[in-house]
Amino acid sequence: MDDANEGDRDGSASTPLPFRAAVDALRAARLRPQIEVEPTPAPKRLAPFGYALEATVVDGDQDLADGRLVLLHDPAGHDAWRGTFRLVTLVRAELEPEMAADPLLPDVCWSWLTGALQARGLACGEPSGTVTRASSHYFGGLAERPANSQIEIRASWTPREGLGGVPDTGAHLASWCDLLAQVAGLPPAGPGDASVVTLPQRRGPQSR
Repeated sequence: MDDANEGDRDGSASTPLPFRAAVDALRAARLRPQIEVEPTPAPKRLAPFGYALEATVVDGDQDLADGRLVLLHDPAGHDAWRGTFRLVTLVRAELEPEMAADPLLPDVCWSWLTGALQARGLACGEPSGTVTRASSHYFGGLAERPANSQIEIRASWTPREGLGGVPDTGAHLASWCDLLAQVAGLPPAGPGDASVVTLPQRRGPQSR
């Protein structure tokens, strides 16, 4: 196990088997080749155990979207979660200005998240989150830069626990990557997704 990414608050307790199994499922998940995923340090104060991944949607030399997915585990359970596991995410991407101006955009982006979970038959509890859009306009010495707009989705949900109290984290990771791909404007991965509405492809590399 990666000690920088997993463990309890004080390092004295052994890692629970359900958490180990959930992390193993994340590591074994097979994802779209355009999505680059790697471990990153997990927050240490949200739960006794945590594991985090960061991802970037890449098309050639362009970064179309990026995000972070954190798996939290509290063996004693958590009243707000109504379970022992919680998934927390951040997804962001640049937008064309006309898309950013759409008043329905926040509702559509939230429906992409819930729809990605439903498309893989994943049940979740206590979903919550925010959708934020921001625009930057440049003046003076920066006036030559084009206006920049970005969408950001922050969300969390409780995955249903299966045998041994372990949720299907691999499937949840796959659905999260479906969301990333959709926000990035990639075409659907399969023929069953042909009717899904996606953002248009970005014309240039994403600003960091």
